[in-house]
Amino acid sequence: MTFFHLFLVAVVQGLTEFLPVSSSGHLILLPHLTGHEDQGVAVDVAVHVGTLFAVIIYFWTDVRLAISGLPRLVLGRADTDGARLALLLLIASVPVIAFGLILKLTGLYEELRSIKTIGWAMLVFGVLLYWADQNGQTDKNAKDWTISDAMTMGVWQAIALIPGTSRSGITITGARFLGYNRADAAKLAMLMSIPTIIASGVFLGGKAALTADTDLLNDCAIAAALAFVAAMLALSLMMRLLKSVSYTPYVLYRIALGGLLLFFAYS
Repeated sequence: MTFFHLFLVAVVQGLTEFLPVSSSGHLILLPHLTGHEDQGVAVDVAVHVGTLFAVIIYFWTDVRLAISGLPRLVLGRADTDGARLALLLLIASVPVIAFGLILKLTGLYEELRSIKTIGWAMLVFGVLLYWADQNGQTDKNAKDWTISDAMTMGVWQAIALIPGTSRSGITITGARFLGYNRADAAKLAMLMSIPTIIASGVFLGGKAALTADTDLLNDCAIAAALAFVAAMLALSLMMRLLKSVSYTPYVLYRIALGGLLLFFAYS
């Protein structure tokens, strides 16, 4: 792959993974818009690893807390803040992992990778995000996260396996419906991405890593580094903007892109 192609893939993934606009939808659209061949599973996994490191570093205080609680959780105890956070993150990850396995084993995921699906998902879930953001309460913060809320948000996150939905967007939508304020809804959505990205990387990357040659590994390293930088910028921008604006700008972008995709899909 050329550096320009790697740059496009990495920047698109890095910028869209945490913004509520669907990274998978943009990655599927990229070959159609640029004429480049699909980048392949190995590069997809690499850019996800880059975004994984970005969210870990950005929310390191919370990540460290969850890691510190894992030993107690292994012993069957969730009696510390760290163990409780680790437990909630694991619970929230179960639906998306289970649903992902079902889609992959049945072959349904490939059937969903269409322009029509992405267009409708962009449009419908964009409107849903707007409704939740405008009408949801703001009386909960991250410290109020419960097992019930983690399970509910996990189900919302599983819907993101439909291309064009946006993992962060649909999880934030679920959090806003549950009454979490904008900033903490985003924070919980980002923390939930960590075990999800790890699971996805292990599931998709095992075979790709075994068959990768030196050139492909170099491409993957470059793509991961570029995606890391882009993801850090996107995270910083969104979390800063949420202090003064709503999710409406992202909703407008989703509606515009979704409408455009549907126009071309049905014309």
